[in-house]
Amino acid sequence: MTPLRLSLAGAVMLVIAAGGGAWWWLSGPDQNEVLPTPPDPPRLVDAPEYERCLDMVDEDPEGARSFADAWTMRDGGEAAAHCAALALLTLGEAERAAEQLERIALRSQAGIAARAAVFGQAGEAWMTAGRPQRAHAALTLALALTPADADLLTERALALLSLNLPAEALTDVEVVVATDATRAEAWVIRASALRRLDRLPPAAESVAQALRIEPDNVEALLERGILRQAQGDPTGARNDWERVIELAPDGAAADLAAQNMALIEAGPARR
Repeated sequence: MTPLRLSLAGAVMLVIAAGGGAWWWLSGPDQNEVLPTPPDPPRLVDAPEYERCLDMVDEDPEGARSFADAWTMRDGGEAAAHCAALALLTLGEAERAAEQLERIALRSQAGIAARAAVFGQAGEAWMTAGRPQRAHAALTLALALTPADADLLTERALALLSLNLPAEALTDVEVVVATDATRAEAWVIRASALRRLDRLPPAAESVAQALRIEPDNVEALLERGILRQAQGDPTGARNDWERVIELAPDGAAADLAAQNMALIEAGPARR
């Protein structure tokens, strides 16, 4: 299946807060921010209008929504509804988009893979909206259709961490890294889950693997900094967080890195 990771495209932001504990925060979209859609959304039908509408979503989401609305009046069906939902997501209306994507996936007569993909998009949209419980439900429906999909398993692991269920998240992400060991994001999720289970040595090994794959992965650096702080190495932690700020100064990860450094300056981390 084509990867559907909105987080990799920037629509879902994965960050880790410090302060001694381990939390995965889902940053909801700025209402003025245009969010990218998946690079190759699943096709529910084969129609030139559908392709035209999807092609518009990234560059002109307002135009795509207008096109989809007009197409709906001409009996555009689920394809028009899908394009409209993706346009809403790109425009930052994540909750409305999630609701629409979920309805489309439930009612669609398309093939199993396409329906699973749309459920996955619904889950990612719920994550963007800061609703991990709804995301987990949608992703579980997606995985019921395509149980071995690594993208969906990674996304559900993220939702489970957001629900403070690290053992369950670890179960999902272990399948992912066993299937494809090149996924840096999965190794970061695994590291966070292990840390939250107080298994620090394997957590450190996991984040090291993520950084071998992507040396400048800001989430991995943020996580390694938290692990270093937890293991009594505030200097190493500060170095990692300074690198996060250097690499992505305007991102949420940089904000958390700065907060983490402030906590070091303020005194012992609080659990």
